[in-house]
Amino acid sequence: MSSGNAKIGHPAPNFKATAVMPDGQFKGLSLSDYKGKYVVFFFYPLDFTFVCPTEIIAFSDRAEEFKKLNCQVIGASVDSHFCHLAWINTPKKQGGLRPMNIPLVSDPKHTIAQDYGVLKADEGISVPSWLEAWQ
Repeated sequence: MSSGNAKIGHPAPNFKATAVMPDGQFKGLSLSDYKGKYVVFFFYPLDFTFVCPTEIIAFSDRAEEFKKLNCQVIGASVDSHFCHLAWINTPKKQGGLRPMNIPLVSDPKHTIAQDYGVLKADEGISVPSWLEAWQ
């Protein structure tokens, strides 16, 4: 696993990437967009797996509670934004997520996962990780 640039007690590494937003649209997103807010930034291995959908849905279901605390929740994996959207649009009974109340960031070049030290390079995936950051 990569050592990354994220360090406890230091500002989280900024990133710029395409995300699927809660309205289903693609948008460029960066950590700096959330300046002045707390951020829960989590990684999961891949779309269409049964590794983390329960946790992703739980974060999405509680997005409003986080917002009341001046905290935004952002999910990320190494999949493309097209794959994220397909997973969101797939019925839950068929292994899909359903519409999300949080953005899902696409990291197909693995740069964000590497910067945050969660890239499992031999498999080309990010390990499940929950990181709290503030700006």
